[in-house]
Amino acid sequence: MSAVPAPPSSPRLRRLATHLPAPLLLSGAFAGQAVGALRPNGLLLVAAVLAGMAAEGLLHRRQRVVAAALAKVHADAALRQVLRDLLLVAGLVRLDIGTGHVRCLPLVYGLLCFYALHFAGHGAALLVRRSRTLPVVTRNIDTTALGLTPAPPPLLMRRPGRRILSFGLPGTAGLLVAAVTGVPEWGAVGVSVSIGCAAATLGELLLRLLPGRRAPGEEQVLQWLDAWLAAYRPTVGMYFSGGTSSAYQANMWLEPLARLDGRPLIVLRERFMVQKIAATDIPIVCIPKVAHLMRLEHTTLRVLIHPANSGKTSQVLRIPSLKHAFVNHGESDKLSSCNPYAKAYDEVWVAGLAARARYALADVGIDDRDVVEIGRPQLAAIRPYAGPPTGPYVTVLYAPTWEGWDGNPGNTSVIDAGENIVRALLAEPGVRLLYKPHPMTGSVDARAAAANDRVQALIHAANAAWDAARQADGHQGAGRPGAVLELARRTAALDRLTTCVFRRGADDMERMGVQGTPEPGRAAAVAAATAAWEAAYWASLPAGRHQIVPDARPALYSCFNQADLLISDVSSVISDYLASEKPYAVANTSGLTEDAFRIAFPTVRAATVLTPDAVQVPLLVRSVRDPRLDEWAAARAELKEELLGPAEPPSVVRFADAARALARAAADHQERMARRMAAAVPGQAGARDRAAIQEAADIPGQQGAAVPAPDAPGGSRIQGRGPTAG
Repeated sequence: MSAVPAPPSSPRLRRLATHLPAPLLLSGAFAGQAVGALRPNGLLLVAAVLAGMAAEGLLHRRQRVVAAALAKVHADAALRQVLRDLLLVAGLVRLDIGTGHVRCLPLVYGLLCFYALHFAGHGAALLVRRSRTLPVVTRNIDTTALGLTPAPPPLLMRRPGRRILSFGLPGTAGLLVAAVTGVPEWGAVGVSVSIGCAAATLGELLLRLLPGRRAPGEEQVLQWLDAWLAAYRPTVGMYFSGGTSSAYQANMWLEPLARLDGRPLIVLRERFMVQKIAATDIPIVCIPKVAHLMRLEHTTLRVLIHPANSGKTSQVLRIPSLKHAFVNHGESDKLSSCNPYAKAYDEVWVAGLAARARYALADVGIDDRDVVEIGRPQLAAIRPYAGPPTGPYVTVLYAPTWEGWDGNPGNTSVIDAGENIVRALLAEPGVRLLYKPHPMTGSVDARAAAANDRVQALIHAANAAWDAARQADGHQGAGRPGAVLELARRTAALDRLTTCVFRRGADDMERMGVQGTPEPGRAAAVAAATAAWEAAYWASLPAGRHQIVPDARPALYSCFNQADLLISDVSSVISDYLASEKPYAVANTSGLTEDAFRIAFPTVRAATVLTPDAVQVPLLVRSVRDPRLDEWAAARAELKEELLGPAEPPSVVRFADAARALARAAADHQERMARRMAAAVPGQAGARDRAAIQEAADIPGQQGAAVPAPDAPGGSRIQGRGPTAG
């Protein structure tokens, strides 16, 4: 029986209750100031100002969303500060402090000077920020030659609201003291301090715009990049563009890319993505502008692999000297795994025969000759099936996918079946549940986010009952003695290797200078530290306690190695899990019958199909414990080869062979174009064309690669692939 969903208005009411206090306090403070200034009432005036400053602190520390919303309607911090000071001065006049408006007039002029300096400083900050926005952002590349400098403090550069509140505080405090004491000179002292702070800020920023202290210009940086590319001579790269939550799609290809012959390169388009890429020794270049991206045409780069489609992919496809291969970030029976966009690439690299057949059946314009089977080189870390669990617990990994963009109800099981699956697993004695939701769960459909929260609440409740039962039985501690301390030690060691700690307020330019050439052997050290951390993580967990794994660590494949059974949706998760040949189940929330579901999604062929009520869970768990009840073992072995390709040659070898062949095709294509140009316009084949031909011939690791046949002008064809899928 499906759980009753929470009322859709309750999250909105909770958010409203969270966001209302600061705006209400702020409105009340201004109203109190107005009343205190007009009556006049010094005590009310002072209390209202203090309340308003407290509301400002709450806004900027805990309710930044509300502060941003106020700025959108032009009720930003600067306007609020001007209004606050104006009401204070009006109050001083009404209170007849000194000789009324005659003594308060200099205070008004002083405040106007402070505001003028503040806005001038804001303009200077924009100029400095623009000068420090370089045309490229790099990582793992020595940038000493550029002379990159640290960024100014964030208060001066990126926080004008906080700046006017902070620097205006002495002036406001002086006016308050004047209102209490009746001495307007206190206001003059406070306003003078505020003017000094604003003037110092403006001076510091203007100094950074002087010729000797300016950041390197666009042309200088581009010339440096050209020189670095010429010296490094990249041969194969990965191109990636995406949103903040999509970095995992690129990260899964880092290790296979690093193992290729030659000199790899990562090309990004979004500046924020530079820090989202996981620890790697591969040089990273982010090139946001299309015009600058075209400079790759004049390098030794020959092949780019693409883990994902994006709107910006079409821009790099225009470079004629490159060959492009779509490798995808995972294969499944979803329509997204046979996207018509794939025909824009020179080749489509897939895991096995199933993907080749999927493209043929989809009829989206992909020529079967352009499909290359390379396996899944990432799956080497997945341990094979070693028989049924021998301990007291069966570990079940529930890893549902996200809701997708198309609104298909069968995309994710979280909404319609998640709670039932988890309840059924929690009710089974001797089951340990690992719950790892997709990182994009709830990004499109709020129902998925709510269901995910309810699933986690069920697990927390079960763990609370489990802890209480252990305490009642006299059990103390969790896991092996010292395991938690060992995990903390391993976490610190891994963080030191994978986390670059930047100075607070560092911008892209400063980070680019800090993240220069990595230390030799760092990649191997990170791999070893990660393996040690994963071992310590699993050892630190109490045996039998359920776990929620929402973070990137431990990785999905590490969870695979812990699991005896996987429950998931139609996604690449089940294709990858098949590398282990362990039992798996797929939730059917599509509305199809089981027979139609298996026909529509071939990756389900060797799975137990769960209905939304999850009534099959008890028998499924028993079949994991007793292989005699497992009717899908032979089908899993057969489906594994169909989905992932043969075991020999290994996937890493097939991946490298495909890269070499495509690089050779790119070099041959460039050589043919140079010959045609020379034949069409005698004497016009210049030194650059001859150098390009020579560089293509000299690419390390490319000698001996297959030369494309005369009837295959679009690129090389790797022999020995499976038959054309019909």
